[in-house]
Amino acid sequence: MTPLPEALCMHDHGPQQFHYDRAFRWGVIFNVVYVLVEAGYGLKVGSLALLSDAGHNLSDVFGLLLAWSGHALSKIPSNPKRTYGYQGATILAALFNALILLMATGGIIWEAIGRLQTPATPDSLTVIVVAGIGVVVNVATALLFMKGHDDLNVRGAFLHMAADAGVSVGVVIGGIVIMFTQWTLIDPVLSLIIAGFIFWGTWGLLTESVNLAMQAVPKQIDSQSVAKYLSKTDGVTGIHDLHIWAMSTTEIALTAHLVRPEHQQEDEFLHNLGHELESKFGIHHSTIQIEHSHNNEACSQHTSCNSYSREAMTE
Repeated sequence: MTPLPEALCMHDHGPQQFHYDRAFRWGVIFNVVYVLVEAGYGLKVGSLALLSDAGHNLSDVFGLLLAWSGHALSKIPSNPKRTYGYQGATILAALFNALILLMATGGIIWEAIGRLQTPATPDSLTVIVVAGIGVVVNVATALLFMKGHDDLNVRGAFLHMAADAGVSVGVVIGGIVIMFTQWTLIDPVLSLIIAGFIFWGTWGLLTESVNLAMQAVPKQIDSQSVAKYLSKTDGVTGIHDLHIWAMSTTEIALTAHLVRPEHQQEDEFLHNLGHELESKFGIHHSTIQIEHSHNNEACSQHTSCNSYSREAMTE
């Protein structure tokens, strides 16, 4: 019987991840309480600014719940039907969070245009105090996620809170200007400016999460550099079926077939290679298959083969 090509699966859970369950829990509690307070005072003093900001805060509550769900699902162990578990839920949560942020931005723009057409003069002091509380709540919540920017899902939660803090700052500034100048147009003008900043920050989250959902190479990985590194390893004459993708917002996987014609004992080589891929490129889950000849015909039948020769990579 012809022996099967040697292979190794190197799996590591990557860098130590922070446990965000407590951060999500307190973030949701803080923001739900604040939404109720802000909406109540908005109705009491007739402030459209407070009501629209409360609506934006409510969308952030849903965003936090979505990110929390993705975080929780990613911890469920794998099973025979879901061999990667539910790690991909973090990617979906980041994607939907980006979409929610864009919709919230559209809502801010819509309300701002309405206020430009029909200015209102609410109780400025109440607006300033309530929105000021919102700044504190949202900044405090954002700080809970400051350490998670390497995790796209956590970054989505952070952007929600940072965006909301920005909106609340705009409401405070608008209230102060209206108090001293009676210039009511400052409120919608500031809202439009803040909406532009939110859109700018959200677009990167959206494009990156879409790329991960499409199993594109994560932006921090240069696939050509990985291929070049593999081609220079001892005895490798060719590479094919090289694939790099994100299993979640924190774990990156790689599979590759390496051609090593003159080598038989591969255990130590594969073990060292797995650790090098992790330390050099941050790839935590690598599956390497060793072959002693390159079947170009079989490889050419697949559009995703990604074949490399040692000569081509060293030119």
